[in-house]
Amino acid sequence: MSRWLWLATTTLSAACFVALAISPPAHAQDRDAAPRLKTESPYFFVKSDNPGVDQLPLKSTQVNVKVSGVIADVTVVQTYKNEGQRAIEAKYVFPGSTRAAVHGMNVRLADRLITAKIREKQQAKIEYDAAKQEGKTAALLEQHLPNVFQMNVANIMPGDDVKVELRYTELLLPTDGNYQFVFPTVVGPRYNSPQSSQANATWVAQPYLPQGQNTPTSAAAPAFDIHVTLNTPIGVKEVRSSSHTISSYTEQGGATVVGLNPTAEPTNNRDFILNYRLAGDKIETGVMLYKGQDENFFLAMVEPPKAPAATAITPREYIFVVDISGSMHGFPLDTAKGVLRELIGGLRPSDTFNVLLFSGSNNFLNPTSVPATKANIDQAIRTIDKEGGGGSTELIPALKRVYAQPKNADVSRTVVVVTDGYVTVEREAFELVRNNLSSANVFSFGIGSSVNRHLMEGLARAGMGEPFIITQPAEAAEQAARFRKMIDSPVLTNVKVRFEGLDVYDVEPRQLPDLLAQRPLIVFGKWKGDAKGTLIVDGNSASGPLHFSLPVNASNVIDTAALRHLWARHRIAALSDQEALEGGSAAKDAITDLSLKYSLLTQYTSFLAVDQVVRNKAPADSPSVNQPSPLPQGVENSALGAEVPSTPEPATWGAILVTLSVLAMLAHRRRRAQTRAHHYTS
Repeated sequence: MSRWLWLATTTLSAACFVALAISPPAHAQDRDAAPRLKTESPYFFVKSDNPGVDQLPLKSTQVNVKVSGVIADVTVVQTYKNEGQRAIEAKYVFPGSTRAAVHGMNVRLADRLITAKIREKQQAKIEYDAAKQEGKTAALLEQHLPNVFQMNVANIMPGDDVKVELRYTELLLPTDGNYQFVFPTVVGPRYNSPQSSQANATWVAQPYLPQGQNTPTSAAAPAFDIHVTLNTPIGVKEVRSSSHTISSYTEQGGATVVGLNPTAEPTNNRDFILNYRLAGDKIETGVMLYKGQDENFFLAMVEPPKAPAATAITPREYIFVVDISGSMHGFPLDTAKGVLRELIGGLRPSDTFNVLLFSGSNNFLNPTSVPATKANIDQAIRTIDKEGGGGSTELIPALKRVYAQPKNADVSRTVVVVTDGYVTVEREAFELVRNNLSSANVFSFGIGSSVNRHLMEGLARAGMGEPFIITQPAEAAEQAARFRKMIDSPVLTNVKVRFEGLDVYDVEPRQLPDLLAQRPLIVFGKWKGDAKGTLIVDGNSASGPLHFSLPVNASNVIDTAALRHLWARHRIAALSDQEALEGGSAAKDAITDLSLKYSLLTQYTSFLAVDQVVRNKAPADSPSVNQPSPLPQGVENSALGAEVPSTPEPATWGAILVTLSVLAMLAHRRRRAQTRAHHYTS
């Protein structure tokens, strides 16, 4: 009986180990899934069984940015040409800024300009399909997430030169006197969890090129180029880019112009990041007023007061939630380890901490949070350093486990999420964080060359914290130091803002977060009557109540129509947050009305451009092509399902250990039986 049990267990164990050896572990993407759970960026490349028939190379992507004060106006122009032998429909997914208010689209076709109109989303799709079937050239721009868009262009004829022009505006928020403009160039591949509201979204199933393979470009023009003009009331002190090699010069009149330096390396596989400081080394504090035809808008930005001493801060508990999935393998996870060494190593002895590692499963380093002693910190860092990255990205179960941890009522808990954000469960994550806001605030660290900023910024906004984005290993220490300075200095709590003398309404946000060090307070709204009054801010500091004010007068009036779009974008974001919290489409009508009134792209509206000339006589014969794109810089094929040298999931380790334990027990029993048999025979 023992022999048969031994043989059966050995056979089963061998089969398990063979299965583990020949099949990759659970990955952020499944190579054999149909459709493939991947996405792409806005770089045209037709993958066809007959390359001589379908060719649509990208000729250029030109980005022009004009920064006036704290507002950026951005124009993106993409030029491509159908060099194939038949008419086609092109579909591609591309990234955008999470703060962008997309308010315009044009399509240039030879000598004709087609101006897009904002439409309700379903109506736009109906009109687009009708134009496509009639043989008209048409373009449809849709928003899938606040930072993920899709463009469809129908009936691109052989030889057509097509230019798609997008226009958006965004607010640039300073941090400790440093301003940053980011232009995303690629959407990272997403792990599409079955729990996600995006589980059946077609945009997630777009193709990707293997690591190191880039989209073909025209020899006559670069694939990606950008020019930024900085017009600031205070002189620019420092301009630098952590992502690209740039050059800059000062125009007559004082504007600073920044552009890319020529390089042989790809420039379209990572976010373009521009940092600049103003000569005053201080965040501008003030109010901007805009007088419109029907409505007036304002924007107020208030610099935090001086932070209290660290001794005035009560002890805190920190739980670090760390992504060790397949897409984190290599540069992202290596950088995450450096960040954690800085973050955990900088805790105060009076603080407590814990670390939750997650991929397809999750595991706490300690049953409960432990004091931030040198021994506990060293042990945590040694454990984290052993991780290699592999498996899927189940963020929701990890967050649920964190919130299920018992919490001391007298201790303030802070949750720090460290990930590249390559998931599709944004809505579910935001709802979970907001529903548990009373038990913890949330800070997020996004690591990678093309981080999912929608997830990182949304987690921090829902958790009343702050997002931190790290695109290179060298930035880890700087961002960790900024985090420590910020959490050590909750300058004001229970913040209240009001105006005296200025008649304001529709003020956003309706609920203000705690005012932290280095993070200015931003308030949008509308006003009527005379441009005069006072902005008053009240709050509680570590030393007691605090009160300060800012004057408002006619000198604050500027000709910046972008305030109109920015207010509407902020109101729509607030409605979307509330909708995610309540579930369903409770705010659909309100969001749609705002989008149509202020001509903004949202989840319920689309831009549609239709050329009224029938150009394709056989539209039914036109194929639809999806455009794959390069992987973001630093992301390896493990994000697409390629096997990586990594430890199995914790659950897999558990199965292996159980099997080994059974084998060891049976081996011991067999040896004992053999010893007894030998004893009796002798």
